Amino acid sequence: MGKYINPFTDFGFKKLFGEEANKDLLIDFLNQILDENYQIKILNYKKTEKLGYNDTERKAIFDLYCENEKGEKYIIELQKAKQKFFKDRSIFYSTFPIQEQVPTGEWNFELKAVFTIGILDFIFEDNDRDKVQVNVKLTDIETNEIFYDKLSFIYLQMANFNKTIDELETHYDKWLYLLKNLDKLEEIPLKFREKTFEKLFNLAEIASYGKVELSNYHDSLKAHNDLINSLSNSKEEGIEIGEKREREKNRLKEIERSKEQAKTLKEAGVEIEIIVKTTGLTNEEIKSL
Repeated sequence: MGKYINPFTDFGFKKLFGEEANKDLLIDFLNQILDENYQIKILNYKKTEKLGYNDTERKAIFDLYCENEKGEKYIIELQKAKQKFFKDRSIFYSTFPIQEQVPTGEWNFELKAVFTIGILDFIFEDNDRDKVQVNVKLTDIETNEIFYDKLSFIYLQMANFNKTIDELETHYDKWLYLLKNLDKLEEIPLKFREKTFEKLFNLAEIASYGKVELSNYHDSLKAHNDLINSLSNSKEEGIEIGEKREREKNRLKEIERSKEQAKTLKEAGVEIEIIVKTTGLTNEEIKSL
């Protein structure tokens, strides 16, 4: 275990971004990934568990759920494993901040903006696979103009961010670098000697935690590592199964080629013994052709 916490653990993520005393860090981070027209001044944490209209409807539990001074909503999710219907889940989650805006009585249907922000430890398998930040809004497919500006999905594909410390140019770069590399550092790099990041490093220093926090972090880190190992093993098993299937596929192709060759030789009047030696098929296999 290193000097600083891993931000991709549940404990680490909540420690850095989910505590009232550290809300300024979350605001600073979000303002780096949001459009300049949606910069945040004030942010309030909201209840992370959202229920449907009744007990029989599905609920959603967000990692972080916030609202700014304008009433705009922010769902912030840390996604550590690829999920088959992750995009569907993002859409489903975004419906809860929309529904909760419905007042009692008369209403003109005006909504506040909703942002779903995903920090991903995997890469999409589509046209966005090479990007670091993916920005999505409802768009007119013919004109490519934004049809509706109040529903936004922002995804950070952390595996695609590969800048070294020497290559960091912006505040945005520094945030992404820390998200990906904080737990690998042993001291505060010179480029991070500024108020915001010095606070983050102080919060992230494991040696400063008491017995309870340290225990909670160890549990969270173990769960994170178990998940990573499980995914790694599943990937290796998948590769092994794929290789076995490919070998079997090639074997069957080779048998079919041998049968075609044997059939041609048999029709040409070549003796069975010669065909056996040439193709590797048995007498019975050749006679059945």
